[in-house]
Amino acid sequence: MRNKTYFWVFLVIIMASQIARPSAAAAAPAVTGEAAVLLDSVNGQLLFEKNAKEKIYPASTTKILTAIIALESGKMRDLVTIPLEASLVEGSAIGLQEGERIILEDLIYALMLNSGNDSAVAIANHIGGSVEGFVQIMNRKAAAIGAADTHFNNPNGLPDPDHYSTALDMAKIARYAMQNQEFRKIVATKVKTIERGDPEAQTYLGNHNKMLWNYDGGIGIKTGYTDDAGQCLVTAAARDGRELLAVVMKSEGNNIWTDSASLLDYGFTGFNPVMLYQSGAYVADVPVKYGVLKTAPVVTGNIIIYSFPVGSQPEIRQEVLPNEKITAPARAGSKAGEIVLYNRDIELGRVDLVLQGDLKRKLTAKWWFWLLMFVLLLVAVFILLCYLDIKRRRLVLKKRRENYYAHPVIK
Repeated sequence: MRNKTYFWVFLVIIMASQIARPSAAAAAPAVTGEAAVLLDSVNGQLLFEKNAKEKIYPASTTKILTAIIALESGKMRDLVTIPLEASLVEGSAIGLQEGERIILEDLIYALMLNSGNDSAVAIANHIGGSVEGFVQIMNRKAAAIGAADTHFNNPNGLPDPDHYSTALDMAKIARYAMQNQEFRKIVATKVKTIERGDPEAQTYLGNHNKMLWNYDGGIGIKTGYTDDAGQCLVTAAARDGRELLAVVMKSEGNNIWTDSASLLDYGFTGFNPVMLYQSGAYVADVPVKYGVLKTAPVVTGNIIIYSFPVGSQPEIRQEVLPNEKITAPARAGSKAGEIVLYNRDIELGRVDLVLQGDLKRKLTAKWWFWLLMFVLLLVAVFILLCYLDIKRRRLVLKKRRENYYAHPVIK
């Protein structure tokens, strides 16, 4: 429980070198797509939104979740037997045939580069036992990621009234998926040749995501299109140690590319990232209950970076919320509270406070110490009683002897 006597510790001083001097703020892009989001991949900060929580058909951007589930639940060298259901699926496909055998890795590449709907169904059957079983896994995973306004009804994004998401949810799913290194490798791949038993089958895959070629720093991740969903695109780009995610949904034609590029440009040029806290920074000494030492040092357990609009004048303050009790023993790294950072009244983020070193419990605070003391006391009392009994017996014997010699028996 946090200390009820919360207190303001001090204002965080941000070096002038970290934030650009006042200048004109970058104009927010005019996105033509119906919904859009720009997210900082590092801290999840929302930099731009347009109808971010509007429920929209996600089309083939659905396959982002299909791919990450396959990577987490399957093995890349798994040999997958293609079911009839996969060979009959409509839309984009690589022509999988019933009974064909192909490794899971190649199916995931076909899924993400060529947007194969047949690959999605084959993966779903392999991982979930059936499309229906896989869909249940998808929805549980989406909920765990925090995509609260999303419901999937298939693994490929074909139109369905019960298959929907939002720009914000797709950004959350994409951010989660991009934490997987194998996923990052796949979605950044421009072309790939896969192995198939039929020499006439399609083996060459070209990534549909033009941002990999046309946008400086583009590293993924997935296109999508149906008549009902319109053009959808989730894009990741990295520059100068920063990584951004742009999501545009229900756009038209080439606008999907220009919308996404303008969003990313806005993020890279319109914001200055500032490290407000580094990991391992000393904060304070806190009282310890039952510890060998009465206090222990706590340090920051994570970094916190926040992007401020160019030209803004942030007023940063922090609130330290220590745990009400820190009880020994405890290991280094155990949470001891947190720091909440604000820009005026807007919360920017939280930093965990953790113990810098192990806390040892003092001997007198250990239960076995008092048990030992009790046992020793019992032993001492027993020894004392034995001693007193022996002494009493000796006194009795001594008196008997004295009486004997004082009054000898005469025969």
